[in-house]
Amino acid sequence: MAKRGGILAFDWADTQATAVNFSLDLSILQVKILALNFDRSGLIVHKLSLRKKEGLKMINKKQSISRREFIKNSVIGATVLASASRVKLSAAPAKTAPLRLGSPIFEKYDGPDTWVQILQRLGYRAAYCPIGIEEKEDVVKAYAKAAQEADIIIAEVGAWSNPISPNAEMRKEALEKCREHLALADRIGAKCCVNISGSRNEKHWAGPHEDNLTQETFDLIVETTRAIIDDIKPTRTYFTLEAMPWSYPDSPDSYVRLIKAIDRERFAVHLDPVNFVVSPQVYFNNGKMIRECFEKLGPKIRSCHGKDIILNEEIYIPHLDEVRPGLGRLDYATFLKELSKFPDTPLMLEHLPDAEQYRLAAEHIRGVAKTAGLSFG
Repeated sequence: MAKRGGILAFDWADTQATAVNFSLDLSILQVKILALNFDRSGLIVHKLSLRKKEGLKMINKKQSISRREFIKNSVIGATVLASASRVKLSAAPAKTAPLRLGSPIFEKYDGPDTWVQILQRLGYRAAYCPIGIEEKEDVVKAYAKAAQEADIIIAEVGAWSNPISPNAEMRKEALEKCREHLALADRIGAKCCVNISGSRNEKHWAGPHEDNLTQETFDLIVETTRAIIDDIKPTRTYFTLEAMPWSYPDSPDSYVRLIKAIDRERFAVHLDPVNFVVSPQVYFNNGKMIRECFEKLGPKIRSCHGKDIILNEEIYIPHLDEVRPGLGRLDYATFLKELSKFPDTPLMLEHLPDAEQYRLAAEHIRGVAKTAGLSFG
């Protein structure tokens, strides 16, 4: 038997030929193959079993077949084996690590132990930062230790403000807030400190403005973000910017531009895919947008927000409303599937009015995860 141009050729002048051995990664799957032996008087098929770290074991079952059938089966078998050798075989899909879900909590807590108990009762393995910038170092360390021991990730510290405001006093206050909260995130070991880039709108700190999406404002965001990071010099956390429909970053590509322009190791990504839904085209194809986010930004994502969005069909200009997860059209199956590639990146629910609404939101997301073969632990 010889191999010519990728095809197995059998020399019928030989008194005996044996199907070629092959080597595969068989860490899980047991593969059964046929070793084919023949002589001039006929063909004998021996069933073999190939197992991990074992040789070939003969099973004493014999069956005569014709040369025509032998050639047909040999070609099919060789094709299957050649294809199999190019992939890693597995009897079952590898288990995915549990995802992490969290939300604001409404119950009062008087210390780290009570805080952890509430989160565990709600089934959360991620949390918003439980304390403020005014807390002393021993309190910060106590919460950090309690979270670590309970396998709870502190997802983010919010620094919500407008550090590019045209109002000098507002901008000064916002910059100080960003510095203080980035420092807290670093002290407590949160995944990130998050803010928006800001707005040139003097009345609405997070509102739209005609100058927001200009190169001049892009450059201002770069300069401002660098200054915040360089002043604090975090070593355990990252500074991130949440996307907004009318401010940079307003798309996965503009986020990539910002990462390159800011050029700081401790600048990373906060992903809220709903904020990228800015048109009916994106709305109806948001799964594609979510895949693009993870393809371009995935390893840099430190935390995610979970909410939902719906297009109002009663108004004949595009009108998009934020709603509770499960009441809109965000493709959570795709979102969770992509997020499962980075299981320690938390998904944090937000913007709901009470504990019951958060319970329903969490219930919906856990249900989607279960259908997709995923879990939140």
